[in-house]
Amino acid sequence: MMFDTETVVLPKSVHNVLSRLTGQSRSDIALSLAIKDLVRLRLSEAQARIAEFEKKYNMTFSEFEEACENGKIQDPYSYEVEKDDWEWEAAVTDMESLEEISRWLI
Repeated sequence: MMFDTETVVLPKSVHNVLSRLTGQSRSDIALSLAIKDLVRLRLSEAQARIAEFEKKYNMTFSEFEEACENGKIQDPYSYEVEKDDWEWEAAVTDMESLEEISRWLI
């Protein structure tokens, strides 16, 4: 049995939600718009997290990593600094991934 990989069957409830959220009656258009909105929202959230860290440390992530290595960040292995490092790096990684995804959705 062969299936068309371009065909997606949506439950009626999902179709109704997509239609109400986007104002589109065609499922393919509504789904595309909803995905674009989700990517924009998540990108905005990642950028906001990055901006918080940049404000807290008054530097970019790459500058922060360098400052941790060269001793400009006091106690770089403390729980708070390590946690910030991981969360900041995750936000940067998310942003880069979401920017790539957004280019696919043009």
